[in-house]
Amino acid sequence: MRACALLAFLSVVCCDGFTTPPSSSRMVTPTMSHGQRGSGPVSRKALLKTGAAGLASLGLWFAAGSDAGRPQAAFAAQRVGSGGPKFSKSGYDLDPLTPEEVEARVDKLTELQKVVLTQAGTERPFQGKTVNGYNGGIKAEGTWVSAVSGVPLFSSDTKYDSGTGWPSFYAPIDPEHVIERVDPKDAASMPKFLQRVEVLDRKSGTHLGHVFNDGPKPTGKRYCMNAAAMAFIPKEEPLPVKPSFKP
Repeated sequence: MRACALLAFLSVVCCDGFTTPPSSSRMVTPTMSHGQRGSGPVSRKALLKTGAAGLASLGLWFAAGSDAGRPQAAFAAQRVGSGGPKFSKSGYDLDPLTPEEVEARVDKLTELQKVVLTQAGTERPFQGKTVNGYNGGIKAEGTWVSAVSGVPLFSSDTKYDSGTGWPSFYAPIDPEHVIERVDPKDAASMPKFLQRVEVLDRKSGTHLGHVFNDGPKPTGKRYCMNAAAMAFIPKEEPLPVKPSFKP
């Protein structure tokens, strides 16, 4: 009975940690997702896999409240990786922004965007919008850049429909543009096999989302990102930040 109740609860926990409470008018039913193809009911194995991923995401639901009183700049400064490359292989300057620079840029954003970027919050699935107003599910050609640093993060060439409600990609434009680390909240409260890998913008240290090992070929990765942490730049428009040199 307890196991069944747990599975029922996990069926409404979304991939990146936002929990949609069940109601009489709208129940969320598990379907084929995370890059899977096909139709019909999900197998018991797939359901258990989804449940485990959901359990690993429970901690993020409380993120906004746990860090709400902390200064944004101090939080961002703490998250910036040290010792990384000064320039990426694709030619972009990755010298970290100062806490003051991060705070000044984040202060211009909406409350939701601030919570996502500086407190590891999560936007609602299927409702995410970029900082420049594009829907997270947009299928147009273009580049997804950091909302804070402007560094290019993902290309529409690697974007796919994961069925989760968040922008999903199977690879970043340049692996050096992001930081991947065990989510600190999970490290403190979850067994190792349930700990998620958090993805940060390397230059600003701000939160983007998480990466999972259930994506499509060729990488098998699913970068489950928040649209609120990025801007979408259509193919015909110039990028906000240019590389310092051409590789």
